[in-house]
Amino acid sequence: MSSNPKDLTHLSVLAAFAHPDDEGFGFGGTLAMLAARGARITLVCSTNGDVGEISDPALATPENLYQVRQEEMRQAMKVTGVEDVRFLGYRDSGMDGTPDNDHPRSLYQAPPDEVVAKMVDIIREVRPDLVFTHDPTGGYGHPDHITIHLRTARAFEEAGNGDALKDQILGNHQPWTPRFLYYVCFPRSNFQKMWERMVELGIEPPFAKLEAEKIGSPDEAVTNTIDVSPYVETKRASLACHRTQMNANGPFAQLPEDMMREIMSTEYFTLAVSQGDDVGTDVLAELAGQE
Repeated sequence: MSSNPKDLTHLSVLAAFAHPDDEGFGFGGTLAMLAARGARITLVCSTNGDVGEISDPALATPENLYQVRQEEMRQAMKVTGVEDVRFLGYRDSGMDGTPDNDHPRSLYQAPPDEVVAKMVDIIREVRPDLVFTHDPTGGYGHPDHITIHLRTARAFEEAGNGDALKDQILGNHQPWTPRFLYYVCFPRSNFQKMWERMVELGIEPPFAKLEAEKIGSPDEAVTNTIDVSPYVETKRASLACHRTQMNANGPFAQLPEDMMREIMSTEYFTLAVSQGDDVGTDVLAELAGQE
């Protein structure tokens, strides 16, 4: 380990999210911080975002959106500084209650053991110290967010078990037990404040008031609040690469610049597991404290 506390070249990180752009909104600043300080990062995107938005018809069609979003993801990670980007290749399951939930190639319909086995294989290959994924609520309840949360959390536990899913894991990597599991959070009170502020500004919120009172992570679940203001420009530039998802006329685009910067300058996490010699340790708090 380097004597420089800001040198994270000894650290391996795995982040697993559902769609291209999920990595940016709640985790982009922390991801940029880890990359800038030399951590080895593998980013796993479980779907290709096949049924996402198309902000401009000139950018994509429904038929090729999955290819366009994969490339947007690769470009976004070049901006952030993440070289190892992987896609599990499942189809976007769409919002809760839509017909896309039933598509046979969707992540939502994929056999759980199959997805867990893929994640276990990646964990054993890259041997991460820290694993990040969506929180149990999926932020706003998206089926893909919740599904990859469940599969990643299980893979975190199974990766160190040499007998786990032996018939489904294709690689021959040795078992590996990561030290920390973190969930990326969107505090419920933040959704409520955002709704109120949009109404004050005459902006139509993207969700109803009753939804704002229910969606998001319970505030009490947050164990870490990280100031990522030094990395906000990188975070925003990375998110801007997801052009198909950036609606220039959308409610978020209408927010004042200072408010957007404030929103993007803080990221929230739940420390779900610390184990081995690190039981009770909050390494993310220590890393953030080194800024």
